[in-house]
Amino acid sequence: MAVRIAAAGLVRACHPEPTAAVTALSGLLALRLGHDAATLALVMAAVFTGQLTIGWSNDLIDAGRDRAVGRADKPLATGRVSVSAVRGALVVAGVACVAFSLALGWAAGSLHLGLVACGVAYNLVVKRTALSWLPYAVAFGLLPAVVSLALDPPEWPPGWMVAAGALLGVGAHLVNVLPDLEDDAATGVRGLPHRLGPARARLTAVVVLSVASALVVLGPGRPPAWAWGGLGVVGVLVVLALRGRGATPFRAVMAIALVDVVLLVLRS
Repeated sequence: MAVRIAAAGLVRACHPEPTAAVTALSGLLALRLGHDAATLALVMAAVFTGQLTIGWSNDLIDAGRDRAVGRADKPLATGRVSVSAVRGALVVAGVACVAFSLALGWAAGSLHLGLVACGVAYNLVVKRTALSWLPYAVAFGLLPAVVSLALDPPEWPPGWMVAAGALLGVGAHLVNVLPDLEDDAATGVRGLPHRLGPARARLTAVVVLSVASALVVLGPGRPPAWAWGGLGVVGVLVVLALRGRGATPFRAVMAIALVDVVLLVLRS
């Protein structure tokens, strides 16, 4: 029973939803770009262990803050998993991330390790500053480059893809922080969303993600009919995000981000 509780705590502490989402996105991009099965698996392994590294380091760094505000969803704060267990898992994930990344080749591997470093820097310092959006913009913008640089020969992704990914990252940052604004403020975290406030942060997320949608649809050239359809769906979600009540605006912004990811993969 204790082992199962600790294992469940480790899974929760790694931020499983974003870890799974980013890993899946990298795999879909690799599939669309024509990687063989072995390289596709290697790309996903590198990204997965990188996300584990970022997630576990985040909860270790924030453990004191999470206890202070009574975060029941944080295993380290509630004691469901020990600090030593998370530290051990973090070391294993970090070493595996280095090995998997460099196996992709020098260009793709070193870039990916740089993006993981961006995530760790966010956890350590940047999340408390007005530049809290920057690691997200860099990491999401250059994730397609990690995948394309793993090709033989390596290729750099088109500019529209990098720009759209960066905007998607900024939007993801704003959306991800919205539910935690009060807890963060109580423990001294003052990133960009906290400085904007809930209403302006949500509006900024809607604008940023809408521009990303337009870039993804229009950037690669003449859009097919289904791409216009996706842009129409985004338009409906924008209205819901701006005029909805209760939890509707937040869910609508999350849905815009999801549509953007689907469009990005299909237009790549």
